[in-house]
Amino acid sequence: MNELSIKVTIAGRTYPLTIDRSEEEKIRVAVSKINDNIKDLRDNYAVKDTQDLLAMTALQFSTQSELLDSSVDADKLDNALNEVNDRLKSYLTK
Repeated sequence: MNELSIKVTIAGRTYPLTIDRSEEEKIRVAVSKINDNIKDLRDNYAVKDTQDLLAMTALQFSTQSELLDSSVDADKLDNALNEVNDRLKSYLTK
């Protein structure tokens, strides 16, 4: 594996990641989409709390048809979302 250490900023917080070099563009596009969605939510709704904005973004992304394809195991998706939520809570409480 050809690993690469990068830093990404999501909702104003910087996170260090070690990724496969071939995944960099996909990660950066995902980060951009997340930040764009958070900005849209902040601009269009009265929600100001960052954790609420992250939760709403996660909900929107998880309900998109491409993520709910019948080939996706619902239990695996649920576990992955719970793990992401736990990590976000951990970072936000630091």
